[in-house]
Amino acid sequence: MTITFLGTGTSQGVPVIGCDCEVCTSTDKHDKRLRTSIMVEAQGKVIVIDTGPDFRYQMLRAGVKHLDAVVFTHEHKDHTAGLDDIRAFNYLQQEPMDVYAVPRVQASLQKEFSYIFAEYKYPGIPKLNLHTIGNEPFYVGPVKFTPIEVLHYKLPVLGFRIHDFTYITDAKTIAESEIEKIKGSKVLVINALQKEPHISHFTFDEAIAFAQRIDAETTYFTHISHRLGKHADVSLQLPPGIQLAYDGLSLEL
Repeated sequence: MTITFLGTGTSQGVPVIGCDCEVCTSTDKHDKRLRTSIMVEAQGKVIVIDTGPDFRYQMLRAGVKHLDAVVFTHEHKDHTAGLDDIRAFNYLQQEPMDVYAVPRVQASLQKEFSYIFAEYKYPGIPKLNLHTIGNEPFYVGPVKFTPIEVLHYKLPVLGFRIHDFTYITDAKTIAESEIEKIKGSKVLVINALQKEPHISHFTFDEAIAFAQRIDAETTYFTHISHRLGKHADVSLQLPPGIQLAYDGLSLEL
């Protein structure tokens, strides 16, 4: 299985319009964070988790020629706004895109992209096959996804465990029953927004504490704000076994 980080930033990531901080003006490629998303390549399937506003460029940058499915964590625009650009894969593959989401997220997509779901469809619009998921494991082809529900303030958001890899973004609190699903992961990806307190995201210290509790072989932080600091500086502050993810990072698992 190959995991590629398509984006590791947030809507307060890099670059921020009008911001002249050292992160936004950094020339280090590790500080050039697009909105958070990963690509999973496993058992012959190519699957993207979330299609944020940068989705089109992420696909071009990663040289993606084929995409089998999209899985959504939640409905916020920094995770869904690029959905329209799956039309390119519709054209190349001559088939609808399989999209997996909970009913609440499906309702949001149907509202935000109403033209996709209209009775009379304009030629060339994206074509989707919606698949309803919940808290039970589901399969994308032969690839098993185990949902992990976390709270983003009061909004339920799904993380996913795939074999020994667990991916969680936009978490602030995680119930004990969901933590049990994570235990034993060899690789954990978790959000670490900034050092200052935040109402709906793990802070840097909270993410470290959570990573140490899970004790995966390696933990990567994602969904990183420019407020957290430069990649090179923050990396020096991390305990052993914990790293900052960066756009383009690829893991073979």
